[in-house]
Amino acid sequence: MNQDPPTLSTIQRAFEIMDLLWELDGAGPTELAERMDVPNSTVYDYLRTLSNTKYVTRESGEYRLSTYFLTIGGEMKHRNRLFQVAKPEMKRVAAETDELVGLTIENGGVGVVFHQEEGQQALSVGTYPGAAHPLHTIATGKVILAHLPEKRLDEIITTRGLEQRTEHSITDPDRLKAELEEIHEQGYAIDSNEQVIGLGMLAVPILIDDRVIGSFGLAVPTERLQNEPYRETLLQELREMENTVTLNYQYGT
Repeated sequence: MNQDPPTLSTIQRAFEIMDLLWELDGAGPTELAERMDVPNSTVYDYLRTLSNTKYVTRESGEYRLSTYFLTIGGEMKHRNRLFQVAKPEMKRVAAETDELVGLTIENGGVGVVFHQEEGQQALSVGTYPGAAHPLHTIATGKVILAHLPEKRLDEIITTRGLEQRTEHSITDPDRLKAELEEIHEQGYAIDSNEQVIGLGMLAVPILIDDRVIGSFGLAVPTERLQNEPYRETLLQELREMENTVTLNYQYGT
């Protein structure tokens, strides 16, 4: 029987400390030691070592993550081919619709906002590149789930669960799977008030060789999305954007 190789506990603990520094927006050794139930001296040694790197800084007796993570995130984004080909089209659609246009990817079983462009009447919903949300509560996530292999879908449902963000969120696996089948057939997803009350979203998948690599979404007030002619106009914009981006992604220079 093959066994997984042993993990390095020191590295794992270092990342646990950085996760807590992010969650707490900075902390001292004592607070971290209490949260982790380890000796204060142990945490201090880790913090002292981490502060000698570019990833953790010490200010007024507290340790916090450095802005170097922002540098890395920005570089990762701008090196990404999907971002490079999507950005011009997203700017165009945002200008033509005046709405909020988002690019979402799946990472670790959650939906991550990779990029967004704002039109003149765009909703201010507090999202930003890097923001994460449950895939099952929003159209951009559902359209990704609908095109994942069944094994991966079941894995996400099992490990992440079906969190209820609002009273309209789907929390039953069978009901979710039935909706995902419909989304897969029609080629787009729509939701109203499932992530945030008052927020509606329309989304299409980004497919490369039948593999979903992300999704495009337009976020609008729920009432505006219920207008069928307007919804069809937005859907057409999304489909044209997705078609252009996938062609440029595959064949562009």
